[in-house]
Amino acid sequence: MTVNGKVIPHTPLAVDFWYVRKCPGARLFFLSHMHSDHTMGLTSTWSNRPIFCSPTTATLLKLKLQVKEKWIHPLELSEPHLLHLDEINKETLSVTLIDANHCPGAVMFLFEGYFGSILYTGDFRYSTLMLRELYLHIKRTIDVLYLDNTNCDPNRTLPSRQIATQQIKEIIRSHPNHNVVIGVYALGKESLLLELAMEFKTWIEVSLERMETLKALELPDVFTTEPGAGRIRAVDQLQVSFEMMQQWNSDHPTLAILPTSRPLVSFCPHIHVVPYSDHSSYQELVDFVSALKPSSVLPIVGSYLPGSLSVLLPQKKHHKVLVPESVRLFMSRQPERQLSSVYAGRWHRHHRPLTPRGVLFDSPVRGFKMPREDGWDMDSDDSDEDMDTESSEKGSDSILVDRSLKLTPNKNSHPTRKNTKHSLQPVSAARQSYETEDKIINGLHVGHGDVRDDLMMSHHNSPESPSCSSSTSSTLVQSDNLEELENHLLSCLPFSEEDLKPRGILSQSFIRKFSLVPLKD
Repeated sequence: MTVNGKVIPHTPLAVDFWYVRKCPGARLFFLSHMHSDHTMGLTSTWSNRPIFCSPTTATLLKLKLQVKEKWIHPLELSEPHLLHLDEINKETLSVTLIDANHCPGAVMFLFEGYFGSILYTGDFRYSTLMLRELYLHIKRTIDVLYLDNTNCDPNRTLPSRQIATQQIKEIIRSHPNHNVVIGVYALGKESLLLELAMEFKTWIEVSLERMETLKALELPDVFTTEPGAGRIRAVDQLQVSFEMMQQWNSDHPTLAILPTSRPLVSFCPHIHVVPYSDHSSYQELVDFVSALKPSSVLPIVGSYLPGSLSVLLPQKKHHKVLVPESVRLFMSRQPERQLSSVYAGRWHRHHRPLTPRGVLFDSPVRGFKMPREDGWDMDSDDSDEDMDTESSEKGSDSILVDRSLKLTPNKNSHPTRKNTKHSLQPVSAARQSYETEDKIINGLHVGHGDVRDDLMMSHHNSPESPSCSSSTSSTLVQSDNLEELENHLLSCLPFSEEDLKPRGILSQSFIRKFSLVPLKD
């Protein structure tokens, strides 16, 4: 899944971007809404950095991701909020949240500060009412517009949501004896479901998990979890398939509706795709950019914008952003220090460690830190693995060794895998165990010398063995110690004589070949 978030250059701001290793200078984080492509990397272990969002998103953030409340700071919409950008309260930032007309809690961010004026739309569906509200808060030209370009394709047209809703109603009316399944995401299109409930005077059947979200949103009481209580059922989009349609129709005639702007084609007569979208159409984006006339436009999704949008921008010379020294210092210091001074009394760290969670290594890999009371240090965010695939493949120290590998006593010493579950062990211990067994089994091992020399030296240094004189490369074995040395050698092998006798492979020639001294017949 693509990460639809950005780190604002020359500022300590990040919007919908949660991989802190990739934005070491970011200190203030903003969440536009709770769709999963905007929360990738954000988990319950988030700590040390404040998250600013709408009150509705704050509620869902605690409910769905279990982020600790002390890091979540809801901001009221349509009001400018002043935030500090350094430790001496010299530089400040004004941020205004504006309804994005996308899903419950979704907002746009209007930032104003030393960097100029930045409007970050997040996901949004343009409307003329939105433009009026922006005009109330915009005091100067927008320097940078971060634009939701999900549907920014000049070759595609999308109807308004009102027209798409009417299409859905007509489909339902034309099938009066059918149950109706609506395929939607975990969050979004609640207004469509409400309108259908009122139009057809029926309950909307939902899952227990969706009902939990709907209760948190405090929507009108038209939803139920009782099977068969209503004619219309809301399910996850992925549930709508040919197999499920057969199953549903075996119980009762059923049709499915997918309200989406994705260019889907249905080959099932009972599945209807309706171009209902919570993202702005291309024509709406053109109207939006034409009205705002920003100095520059940057896409949020990917890096492509059609040239037809660029020609709408005024030809203005871009000024270089000068970062104040106090802000530069603020961005370079560790978050723990900043929070103790800039946000004193609102955040604090507990130094009592939690019970370890997940896999802990005895010899931590580079940059790894132990968990704290308020979660993992964000520089070792466990979700960062998805973003660090390339770097992890290049010289990674965290090689996990399968302890279920069993070494067999052959000359090549290739491990064979048993049909057991995988288990993890510390890297250093695993490597040492592997090398030791490999050294014992092989007569000669590259880089480790002759195993017979090692075993003799081990026997010589043992407190139970008598002292023996040593030469330049190996210990001279005395004849009266042969029996003791032989027993010591056999005890080091990963198998016993009893294991091999039933198979008839422990021959005298085998013993002679690998013995340190000739054996008596």
